[in-house]
Amino acid sequence: MKNHNLFLTPNYRYRLPESNLKKLILSLIVLLSFVHVAAQNNINISGTVVDDQGEAVIGASVVAQKSKNGTITDVEGNFNLSVRSNDVLTISFIGYITQTVPVSGKNNIVVTLKENSMLLDEVVVTGFGLAQKKASVTGAISSVGAQELAHAKSVTATGALVGKLPGVNFRQDNGRPGAAPNIQIRNMGTPLIIIDGVQKDSGNLNNLDFNDIESVSVLKDASAAIYGMQAANGVVVITTKRGQKNQKLKVNVNGYYGWQLPSNYPKPASAEDYLAAIIQTETINGTPRTVTKEEYQKWVDKVDEDHTSFDWYKYIWVSAPQSYVNANVSGGTEKVRYYLSLGHIDQEGNIRGFKGFNRTNMQSNIDIDITNRFKVGVAINGRIETTDNPGLPGDDYNLPIYGAYNNLPTKKPYANNNPKYPAISAPWAQDSFGWMNYEHAGSYKDQWKVIQINGTAEYEILKGLKARGLFSYWLANRRQSNREYSYKFYEYDKESDVYNVVETGTARYTERSMEMKEELTSNIQLSYENTFALHHVNAVVGFEAKKGTYPRMYALGNPPANGVGKRFSFHV
Repeated sequence: MKNHNLFLTPNYRYRLPESNLKKLILSLIVLLSFVHVAAQNNINISGTVVDDQGEAVIGASVVAQKSKNGTITDVEGNFNLSVRSNDVLTISFIGYITQTVPVSGKNNIVVTLKENSMLLDEVVVTGFGLAQKKASVTGAISSVGAQELAHAKSVTATGALVGKLPGVNFRQDNGRPGAAPNIQIRNMGTPLIIIDGVQKDSGNLNNLDFNDIESVSVLKDASAAIYGMQAANGVVVITTKRGQKNQKLKVNVNGYYGWQLPSNYPKPASAEDYLAAIIQTETINGTPRTVTKEEYQKWVDKVDEDHTSFDWYKYIWVSAPQSYVNANVSGGTEKVRYYLSLGHIDQEGNIRGFKGFNRTNMQSNIDIDITNRFKVGVAINGRIETTDNPGLPGDDYNLPIYGAYNNLPTKKPYANNNPKYPAISAPWAQDSFGWMNYEHAGSYKDQWKVIQINGTAEYEILKGLKARGLFSYWLANRRQSNREYSYKFYEYDKESDVYNVVETGTARYTERSMEMKEELTSNIQLSYENTFALHHVNAVVGFEAKKGTYPRMYALGNPPANGVGKRFSFHV
């Protein structure tokens, strides 16, 4: 075989077979060809972005779809970008229609962006039934529409708004089933909530079905002044969906099914790490050994089930399903418009054995034109919601949440792995997770039944001059029932096959709370709206009154045993 010499340095050389040399040369030729083609396809393109008046658009985004390179325009609307010769540029800016422009080997382009008239014509509700186009809004107002909310996966309407409203802060301090984030406008406290023209609290907003919301407007600073002192922290105005005139019957069904998993919780120590820490502490402090070297090695080697670390994190925290479905119909004729909706959501708890939260919502909006000048409307919304979990001392969730860390990895939840007999698995017996269930700890149930009926009337006295009236009745019934048993822990005697009681608690509670809340709201307005040449006038004068009654009965009992309570104290 003939050989060729390939010199690498003056002192070293490598003998390469002829066939391999040919392959190497061919590979180098192909590689150089690719480099040449790539270099040939990359070009620098410059351009200018202007509006339909010829003015420079500053800060417009320019992105190449194929090479993924991007930049923004400078103060004169100019940009410069390295792209492929067959690339396509996407130019966008807030308030303008996005445009795509093929490069086609050009070195310089001029792009004219047109205003997005749909955004400017979008109607924003500014309070007390008043509305205006976004283009004419001068106050600080944020808004979000039904399309942005339709695909939310939150349990609450407030949660569906997170990240969609600039200047609005949301904070949620726990992930319990049915929990909602707190809403603040520019960190200024709880805002005033207006739902279909009626003042409500944040609980009513939280438990709306987000698929029934047509629009949300957030009034900030001077924009909220129309509601006076009570709007010092801003106003959130909610408008629910309604049917449209001459609209064919429209049916929408929206739903999902998924699982929730806890995240970002630190994992507790294993039995080996826990025992090693005890040994290290005793060594440093010079105290007598409580864990022998032989015992520790059994846990390391996992010689049997009794010497296998128990993963409390994996046991207590479980994946839990969450499901939602909403069906609504809407439509209208020349005189009548309607919207009907029914929705249900179910969220189970991520803690083993905890049921969770469920809610059913109903919404009905009907509008009728009696004459060309006289219109009436009726809106009814209602909900039934239930929170259900075991009854535990203090906060029902704190004990199991911290149970993953308070329960020892050398212990198990039940004596002899029998769920009927909880075992002590924590330094303080009450923290042992084995008894935190309906059978051994009792139950807590909180149920709301709420209905609201709004009646509206509007009469056009003269062109642009209208008289409006709104009358609302709200009724909420709440029932809380809490039954807390005293704990009892066992240990198993293998020789006699007997479960012995090792510790018994004495704290037992029976609580009952019943509330029947009623609110009556009336609102009367006289408004005038008209356009004269280039001037637009919109004025309103109104009167609003609200009356509420909130009776509550509370009973607390301390039964002598885990049976029916006998002693109660009542608070009304």
